[in-house]
Amino acid sequence: MTPEERISMSAPPFILVCFAVKEEAKSFSRLIASQPSVKILVTGMGRHNAESAIRAALAEERPRIVLSAGFAGGLNPDIASGTVVFATDKGTAMETKLLAAGALSARFHCASRIATTVKEKRALREATGADAVEMESDAICAICREQKVPVAIVRVILDAANEDLPFNFNLLMTPDQRLNKRKLVLALLKSPGKSAALLRLQRQSRAAGEKLAAVLASAIDTLQEARDEMVQG
Repeated sequence: MTPEERISMSAPPFILVCFAVKEEAKSFSRLIASQPSVKILVTGMGRHNAESAIRAALAEERPRIVLSAGFAGGLNPDIASGTVVFATDKGTAMETKLLAAGALSARFHCASRIATTVKEKRALREATGADAVEMESDAICAICREQKVPVAIVRVILDAANEDLPFNFNLLMTPDQRLNKRKLVLALLKSPGKSAALLRLQRQSRAAGEKLAAVLASAIDTLQEARDEMVQG
């Protein structure tokens, strides 16, 4: 029996799924609305926000497992937008369930800023060898491992390696790393030709969120079924 399975037998049936922003969590929230054993934590964007949020959450209650979920930018040109990718310890139940749910094992790079251009993504790929880039998982994983809580990264590729984002969103953020909607409106007024690209990104976001939600829900359902079987046995 793996350490993850031993913890899951003794701990409350409670899985914590972390998202940086509520928009990433919408589809998943609808799918698990009737499951009290799954909780959602919206951490805010970036390492600092993620670290503060996960420390506070773990101080209140210890989950069976933490999932760092949400969107990621593609760095590997062979991985398409909408693909769910993950990283977790080898040989764990969560690895098995995620593979069965259709997710791909991948390497992640945790950045301090949003990678917005193909050029920037290519440079990150060459420097790190990672398949995907996001901004929170390093902090979440480090704290979970420090406190011996099983953890996995489960992300969906929003913008593939060969896709530029319509704006440099780093310039549209508040000091605490929230999207400043006023700045976004002003940016659109200055570059109205980018409105179509922004609408396309919004459609991709909805589709990606639904794909991620389906994979997460499938993996969590089968993980909980396995736990129930072990407890009954």
